[in-house]
Amino acid sequence: MLTILGILFAVAPAVVWLTITRTRSVGLAIGGALLAGAGLLISVQQNWIDAPRPDAHLVFMALVPLLIACGAGLEGRHEDSPPEEWISRRNGAIGFLGTQFALTLAVGLLYALMINEGSDAPSSKTLPSLPPGITMLEEGTSCGSGGCYRVATVTSEDGLSHPQIIRQLGLQHESCRSSGWLLDWRDVCVGARDAGENVTIYASWGY
Repeated sequence: MLTILGILFAVAPAVVWLTITRTRSVGLAIGGALLAGAGLLISVQQNWIDAPRPDAHLVFMALVPLLIACGAGLEGRHEDSPPEEWISRRNGAIGFLGTQFALTLAVGLLYALMINEGSDAPSSKTLPSLPPGITMLEEGTSCGSGGCYRVATVTSEDGLSHPQIIRQLGLQHESCRSSGWLLDWRDVCVGARDAGENVTIYASWGY
């Protein structure tokens, strides 16, 4: 259900544009750009592209009205005064896109407030990919006074020592990177430590 709603959210601006476009050349150009943007957003929604989803939705809805306004302006240069029926459709489109943007902004701000609670752990994608010969035994999440974090236990199939495993993973030192662009200002920090019998990889939030 959420997948269907996400797809409808992404393609809705292109459908709105089809209801108000008046020229073939500009209509196809703007429509193609909107569909390309929808494809990128859906790819983020489906995790085919690794990008922060709340930020991607907000950027998408900020750029869409500008693109449609640009298209309407270009068409106005090549067409006579629009009929009254078109003006009604245009006003409806403005109302729809304005509502969609307002909902996106409200949900985005709610997300930004919720992440301050630190109740979520970084996703599995924040953990590094494992090189050949190193396998994951288990993965999970845990929470403490410093927030929640993701942890995975790995071992070597080739008999490497723990320091060698950590070196193979490239995690001799903890590294941090930005988690998002706009709404999520946290850093996600990844590191590894010798846990006795095995090596533990972790991903935690840094502020």
